[in-house]
Formats: sequence, structure tokens, C-alpha cells
Amino acid sequence: MTQMIAIAAAELRLMLRSRLALIGLAALLLLSGIAAVTSAVQTASASATRAAAQAATDEQFKTQPSRHPHRMVHYGTYALRPVGPLAAFDPGVDSFTGTVLFLEGHRQNSATFGAARESSDLVRFGQLTPAFVLQTLAPLLLVFLGFATVARERERGSLRALSAHGASAASILGGKVLALGGVALLAMAPALMALAWAALRHPGEGGIATLIALAYGVYLLVWVIGITAISALARTSQGALVTLLAIWAIVVVLVPRAAAGWAGVAEPLPSRVDTEFAIAADLRRMGDSHNPDDPHFAAFKQRILKQYGVATVDELPVNYRGLVGAEGERLTSELFALYAARADAIQLGQSARLETLGVLSPALAVRRASMVGAATDVATHLAFMNRAEAYRYQLIQRLNGLQVTQVSSADDRARSRDPLADQRTRISADFWKTMPQFQLAPSAPATRAAAMLPAMALLAFWLAIGVGLLWLARRNLDQTAA
Repeated sequence: MTQMIAIAAAELRLMLRSRLALIGLAALLLLSGIAAVTSAVQTASASATRAAAQAATDEQFKTQPSRHPHRMVHYGTYALRPVGPLAAFDPGVDSFTGTVLFLEGHRQNSATFGAARESSDLVRFGQLTPAFVLQTLAPLLLVFLGFATVARERERGSLRALSAHGASAASILGGKVLALGGVALLAMAPALMALAWAALRHPGEGGIATLIALAYGVYLLVWVIGITAISALARTSQGALVTLLAIWAIVVVLVPRAAAGWAGVAEPLPSRVDTEFAIAADLRRMGDSHNPDDPHFAAFKQRILKQYGVATVDELPVNYRGLVGAEGERLTSELFALYAARADAIQLGQSARLETLGVLSPALAVRRASMVGAATDVATHLAFMNRAEAYRYQLIQRLNGLQVTQVSSADDRARSRDPLADQRTRISADFWKTMPQFQLAPSAPATRAAAMLPAMALLAFWLAIGVGLLWLARRNLDQTAA
């Protein structure tokens, strides 16, 4: 153990004497610090903006003047997705999925205002966030700092000298891993501080923040071990550098993007336009509330008349138009739910495929763990969409219920030609104040921790591969020393 520490200390001193190593490390720390600060500021601003916008749109809905309830059905409102407590560390899919949803009767709209759709193509490549720095830039720095750790000793002929002084292959490799691991830990410091700050602001997130930090610690440890092993197996420093750069390009850049493209092709998601046409066609088959001869609504009418024991809709004690509106909304919402469930299944299937492909790249595994832990993954976005749709349906049916009970059927029929009847159909603005507000509670940290387990298992798998590679490197050094 003493030899291992001595070798690690010598390696660190050598790095400190290297101007290139110091500049690279300083640049990474600066980028990581900038990423942590700017991401925290932007996330705090986005959180405050969305909360203020949600409060403003709720207030705007409540302060509408006296109107016909169906006017309010079409007036609609907005649902804004709240910012997760750890989103500053890893914004995940938030930039691509949209955060604002317009809720109105008879329609299910898509979320809008995703940063990637509103910004340049540079945003699509990768935002400068603590997660991006650790996933992409930190391994590249470790490659440049560690590619020659063992290969340099072989080229200089100092491996035999170390062996002659009693240093075993395990001590040599262990010392090199300790030195490079210290650099990796230093590179993680700004990101860990960002996580700690988020955990302090939201004490309930402390456990999940620790788990995210562990995931990145294992990820960088895989790189540290792998870099040291390949440096020991390579014949020259140049060969080690070329090999490690190729591995970085494949594992960090190529595989994640190719995997995302393959998941989209293997399980394609229908476009919004195709879905709209399919829903419209199904609605025509199910029933048209504006067609008096429609079979479904003809049967609905007979069922209502029988329920109230009357012969005509004029004799109903409630507003039949409101009942028809509520039935039409029920039919459309059932279709919306059906198509949304299909789209959700496809998107979750794509996400599962990407998670499985973590066996090809530890970057995919740590990205999955990070997004799930930060509640910025696809499943969180879909939970927002489904909660917003449930709220939309509840709100619209409450408004339809007001038309049923608060608006006279005779006035409703005559309001287009009789100004006084039109005035009587405008119910009190006090009713808008009784409508529920949109709320979305974040998923529990325990739920997210459980969802992180498969990705954590994949990281453990990669760590085992790295340890196996290091074992091969030890045997190779033993043979060289012999």
C-alpha cells in the first residue's frame, strides 16, 4: 500500500509539472464552474417564470367576466410544467419536449416552448450543464492526462527499475489509478457542489442527489481504470492515445447518437398531423354531436329522455345542449387517452431500448441514471402531459356541467337571435373562481431511486469490465517485468 501511494504521489507531481495538464484541468474546472452557475441561475429563473406565469394564467381565468360556460370551454387556460429540484444539474429532455400546454375543449394540444426548438442547432448538440461536462468533457481530459501513465514507464524502461525496487505490477497500476482518480474527483468538484447546493435547497432530494453523484463517480472510475489498463497494454504512448481517443469518440459521441436514431427507427412515433387525422376519422365513426341524425347521439338522446321520464328535450329539467357537450367531450377524451397511451408506450419503449443499449456505452447508462434522478426524463414529461390532460378533462366537464344546470335550455336556443336571452345565458363570474387550479407534484425520490437501479447495474457491469481489463494489464506487466 505504501508503494502504491508513493507511485500515485510521483504521478501527481509529474502532472503538476506539466503545463498542458494544468491548463487542461483548469479549463475543465472553469467550464464546470461556469456550467454549474449558469445552469443554476437559468433554472431558478425558469422556475420563477413558470410559477409566475401559471399564477397569472390562473388569475386571468378566474377574473373573466360573466360569460356563457361554453365560451369558457373555448377560452381555455394553460398548464406549465414545474422545474424539477435537480434540473439545474441535468435538464435532460426538458429542452426538447416543451414546457407549456394550452388546455381547451375538444382538443388535446402539444407542449410548446422547448429551448432546442426556439434556439440554434448548438443547443441540440448539448447544453453546457454540469451533467454534460461530466459525461462528455471530463473523460476526454482524463484520456489526455492518463494515456501515458504506464506506457511512458515502458518507453523509458523504468518499469524494470520499479520492479527491482520491489514494486509489484498491482502496486504500479494501483498507484496510477489513484493518481488519475484524484484528478477525476477534482474534476467532479464543481458538479458535486452544484448537487449539494440543490440538495440543501430541497432537503428531501439529498438522497437522490447522493445517488446521482455515485453514478457519476462510478462512471469516471470506469474511465480511470480503463485508461490506466489500456496505457499498460499499449506498446507506445502514441498507440494508447489513439486507442483511447477512438474509444471516447465511439462511446461518448457515436453510440449515444446512433442509439437514439436506431430507437426512433425501430419504434417510430407517428407525427402529430397523422395522429390528428386518425382521431378525426375515429370521431366521425363514433358520433357527431352537431349531426341530429347521428346514430350515437340519437341513442344518447333517447337514453336521456328515458332517464328523466319526458318525451322531448324541451321538457327536460336541465339543458340538453350542455349534456350533449359533456357527452361529446367524453368521446373525444376517450380517443385522446387511447392515442396518448399508444404514443406513451412508443416513447417509453424507445427509452427502454436506449437503456438496454447501455451495455454498449457507459455514457448511455450514466445519462439515463442522471435524467431519472433529476426528474428530467421522458417518463416525467409524459406524467406531466397525462396530468394536464386529466385536469383539462375535469375542467371542461365542470364547465359543461354549469351549462347543464345554470343555463336555461330555452335561453340557450334563443341566444343567437335574442339579446336578452343571450344576457341570461351568461352566468356569474363567481363560478370561474370555483374551478380547480393545475398542480403537478414531483415524483417521490424513492420512486426515482428505484427507477435508477437498472442504469446503476449497467454502470456496475462496466466497472467489472474495467476491473477485468486492469487484471489483464497486471498480468501483462508481470510478464514484462519477468
